Amino acid sequence: MSPSEVVREWVRRFNAADVEGLAALYAEDSVNHQVVTEPLYGREAIASLFRTEFARATMVCEVEQILEDGEWAVMEWRDPLGLRGCGFFRVRDGRIIFQRGYFDQLSFFRQQGLPVPEHYLG
Repeated sequence: MSPSEVVREWVRRFNAADVEGLAALYAEDSVNHQVVTEPLYGREAIASLFRTEFARATMVCEVEQILEDGEWAVMEWRDPLGLRGCGFFRVRDGRIIFQRGYFDQLSFFRQQGLPVPEHYLG
């Protein structure tokens, strides 16, 4: 699969809250760095993140656009509640080897009715 095809499949599995399916799209030694947190290293750590997030929030990814350049796909997205963000995916041999995401975590907490962790505010 091309990088943009992998990202479209990632969105399909994300919207189905399919943790195991999502994890299977990542290389065993992949890195996921959502800039609001520390990077996660390895497929199992990334799967754990998805388990946690899907258990506490209803998340939907609506693609605005996907751009592809070589091994990279860049996705601009929104959700039905108005949250917006973008993700950068480096794909090799049909697997995500690196992902970086940008979104407003404080808005996410508020929209989902989640408490803002004390450490968030310093």
